[in-house]
Amino acid sequence: MYDDILSLTLEKGERVHNKYLYLAFKRLFDIIVSAFLLIILAPLFLIIAILIKMEDGREVFKIMNRIGKGGKEFKFYKFQTMVKEAEAMLPELLKDPVLNEEYQKNKKFENDPRITKLGKFLRKTSLDELPQLINVFKGEMSLIGNRPYLPREKEDMGLYYNDIIKSKPGITGYWQTSGRNDLTFNERLKLEKFYSNNFNAKMDIKIFFKTFSVVFQKKGAK
Repeated sequence: MYDDILSLTLEKGERVHNKYLYLAFKRLFDIIVSAFLLIILAPLFLIIAILIKMEDGREVFKIMNRIGKGGKEFKFYKFQTMVKEAEAMLPELLKDPVLNEEYQKNKKFENDPRITKLGKFLRKTSLDELPQLINVFKGEMSLIGNRPYLPREKEDMGLYYNDIIKSKPGITGYWQTSGRNDLTFNERLKLEKFYSNNFNAKMDIKIFFKTFSVVFQKKGAK
């Protein structure tokens, strides 16, 4: 009996040790890759910034609060893809019963009238997400993780919230490579709960390489 207890204790201790070792490696990988990409993609950042300014003179980056690991909020960066008055337009759009139903189901619109022409291209190619490399380098996000949710979405996440915030949000993740925007909000939450409770080296490696296929084929990008 005591041998069984000792065996289980040692096995649990080894799993914990391996997890911390993997998390340390994952953080090191995030730092190296994000720093490298920020340097080599600097000219592309500049080109996109100029195009955004030329389109309608709005701010280059969309900076907003997002929910991070442990529920701690952080400043999240994306290239701006919407018109200046996008947030003010949302309450008006939600007055339309059809649009309201769509938004409650997916937390976004299939054909969002607030997105600019350049913004549609940036979203379709996922280029709008490049500034998140800054968040990864700072340690607020990881290259691979769950979607960084908005604070106002916390209530909609319901019982999934406590599981999802166990891990850092990521630029890409399990839901992005399993349907992305083709999934409903609730389907996404189920996938991300599973990831937070089961992520490991093998799973992250599969997601990392599958991301390239998803991006190049533009699956679920809207």
